[in-house]
Amino acid sequence: MPAWKDYKKAAQERGSLALELYVVETTAVKPEQLQQVLPSHLQYQAEQEQRGSLAFAGPLSDETGEQMNGSGLIVYRAESLEAARALADADPMHSSGTRTYTLRRWLVNEGSLQLDVKLSAQSVRL
Repeated sequence: MPAWKDYKKAAQERGSLALELYVVETTAVKPEQLQQVLPSHLQYQAEQEQRGSLAFAGPLSDETGEQMNGSGLIVYRAESLEAARALADADPMHSSGTRTYTLRRWLVNEGSLQLDVKLSAQSVRL
């Protein structure tokens, strides 16, 4: 496989979006602490959202799709892998040891996004 920077350059040259984001897969190691840490985690996520660093975040189900297992997925906008790691490290779920995480670069090349905003109804649908 090519080096990341070479693949990104090739994707750009062929006309792909090549938007680099950072994906955090977070796994509970102390599930008994999740509810205790959740308020500070949600506050941190809201702060990152306001700053423009948080693209998407939320819990994942288990493999059956029927149960919560304390894991989640976070997508950050950041200048570098190191900056994304700093964001993940500062998350109270991680800094408290309640969850561990893996961090990866994600090159968004394909897909679509539709946004439906109804101002009078104060609704937004993605």
